[in-house]
Amino acid sequence: MSSQERLLKVLLSPIVSEKSARIADRNRQFAFKVLPDATKPEIKAAVEMLFNVDVTGVQVANVKGKVKRFGQTVGRRSNWKKAYVTLAEGQDIDFTGTAE
Repeated sequence: MSSQERLLKVLLSPIVSEKSARIADRNRQFAFKVLPDATKPEIKAAVEMLFNVDVTGVQVANVKGKVKRFGQTVGRRSNWKKAYVTLAEGQDIDFTGTAE
């Protein structure tokens, strides 16, 4: 697998929530769900390639899966990895898809 193919698979989805909207407005940070084995340089390269922006920093967090009940049986959601990507001054990512 080439490095460009790998970069296309690193980002799984953007995290769209009230918290992520707040940090986007305040700190120019955007949250993504990423592959569990993704590295910070890979995440930076993937965001820069896909969105044509300059990334100044990447912070990652491993999120533990919650324990959930399904009737009598107890199950567990999968663990996953979250990345907070900080953009350079004046840069933005628009997830709504409404181009003006």
